[in-house]
Amino acid sequence: MTRIAAAEPGPGFSAVLFDCDGVLVDSELITVRLIAEMLGELGWEISEEEAVRTFIGRALVDEWEVIFEHTGVRITEEWIHAFHVRRDDALRDSVRPIPGAEQMLAEIADRFGDRIALASGADRVKITMQLTVTGLGRWFGDRVFSGMEQARSKPAPDVYLAAAAALGVNAATALVVEDTVAGVTAGAAAGATVFAYSPDSPVSTDREALRTAGAAHVFSDMAELPGLVDEWGARLAS
Repeated sequence: MTRIAAAEPGPGFSAVLFDCDGVLVDSELITVRLIAEMLGELGWEISEEEAVRTFIGRALVDEWEVIFEHTGVRITEEWIHAFHVRRDDALRDSVRPIPGAEQMLAEIADRFGDRIALASGADRVKITMQLTVTGLGRWFGDRVFSGMEQARSKPAPDVYLAAAAALGVNAATALVVEDTVAGVTAGAAAGATVFAYSPDSPVSTDREALRTAGAAHVFSDMAELPGLVDEWGARLAS
């Protein structure tokens, strides 16, 4: 594993495991608009809000049944590939870090050293490209995990369990930072404490839905996270 300067674990939490899309990189609206566009080409005039509820945080290939139900089309590997190509082109041109993410990662890395990891439900090509374009990859080194490389992707807990195991920590003692119902469900199923990021955005998941899925806390400003980690970690340690 890639090592950052040594640091003692933050009080209470053994590690922090981050989702990528919508948590570290501002990609969700770009992706949602493309999903809506391509489903429209198949005959499903889906709104961006419905696309968020139905697809964000989940592997598109796993949602073939709902697409078939609305279009009569069984999406193929070729269709998925075309989506990935168009998606990655759009992201390469436009993706940016979530506001406050760079400073937040600097502060979290100062507290946790190499006990931070990225655990995304996306494919590795997309993850790597976004981390490279935004410059955020320097915080994670090779501590980057793709749900597509696990037996099951989110909302199953596999990618979070794999990340925790690679860091040598118990997932039940880790903090997961997510932004979707599927992701929160995955983190909670891994036994972790889950914080859900939900800014004031048209593609943000409903906050009550995040709490229902298992989020212990919902926050709206990434600058809040280091303080929340300290506050909750101290509470857990007491």
